[in-house]
Amino acid sequence: MSKAKTKRTVIAILKYITLILGAFISVLPIVVCVITAFKTPEEYASTNVMTLPESWLYFENFIQAWSQANMGIAFRNSIIILVCVLAGSILTGSMLAYVLSRFKFKGNGLVRNMFLFASLLPGIAMQVSVYQIMYSLGWINFLPGYIIMMCGTDIISIYIFIQFFENIPDSLDESAIMDGCTYFGVFFRILFPLLKPAIVTVMILKGVGVYNEYYTANLYLQDKNRLVTVATSLFKFTGPLGNQYNYICAGVIITMVPALIVFILCQKQIYGGLAAGAVKG
Repeated sequence: MSKAKTKRTVIAILKYITLILGAFISVLPIVVCVITAFKTPEEYASTNVMTLPESWLYFENFIQAWSQANMGIAFRNSIIILVCVLAGSILTGSMLAYVLSRFKFKGNGLVRNMFLFASLLPGIAMQVSVYQIMYSLGWINFLPGYIIMMCGTDIISIYIFIQFFENIPDSLDESAIMDGCTYFGVFFRILFPLLKPAIVTVMILKGVGVYNEYYTANLYLQDKNRLVTVATSLFKFTGPLGNQYNYICAGVIITMVPALIVFILCQKQIYGGLAAGAVKG
C-alpha cells in the first residue's frame, strides 16, 4: 500500500471517528433525558442516569410536569409570542432592508455600521437600560410590551434581507414605478413575495431563539402563573432543596414535541430556505 493511500485511509478513519464522537456527544443528553423522564421517583433516586427504567409506560412524570408547570398556559403564551414576534420581525426587518438596499441617501452607510456595532454588543449587557425603559413604560408583566421588545431590531434578519435585496435586479422596481406603482406597492406586491427563502431562514433563526428564550422571559414576565412561557415553566421544579429532574426531563420532552413535529412537516422548506440563504449571501 502506497504512502498516499495509507494517508487517505488514516484521514478517512479519523474523519468518521470524529463524526461518530460528535454525534454521540450531541445525542447523549437527549438519551439521558428520555431515560430519566420515564423513571419513578424511587428509580431516579436509586439508579444512575444511564440505567433504563423498569417500565416505559410510566407517564406520571409527564402528567405532573404538564399540570404543575401550567404548560397549557405556557404553550398558549409561547405561541402568541412566537407568531407576533415573527410577523413583526419579518415586516420590520424586510422593510428596513428595503430602504437601506434600494435608497441611497446620506447616512446610509452610517446606519448600516451602527446596526453592525449594535450586533457586537452582548444583549445581556444592555438589559439594565432596557429594563429601565420597560419599567418606565409599565411593560413589566405585560405580554404585549414583551412582544414589542422582542420585535426590536433584529440585526441578523436585516442583513439577511439586505443580501437578498441586493441580488434582486433594480429593473423590477423601475418597471413597476413606471407603470404607476408606489414604493409600498413595489415592496409588498413585487419584492416581498420574492423573499420567501430569506423569510424561511429568518423564521428558523428567530423562531428558535424566541421559543427557547429564558432570560428575558424570566426577567420581564415575572407572573409565573399567568405569564409563564415554555422556557420558564420548568423552573417550578427547581428550588433550594434540590431539583426534580424526572419532572424536568418529562417537561423538556413535552416542549420538544411541537418543534419536532414542525421540523418533520416542514423540513423540505427549512433545508431549502437555509440553502438558499447560504447561496444568496
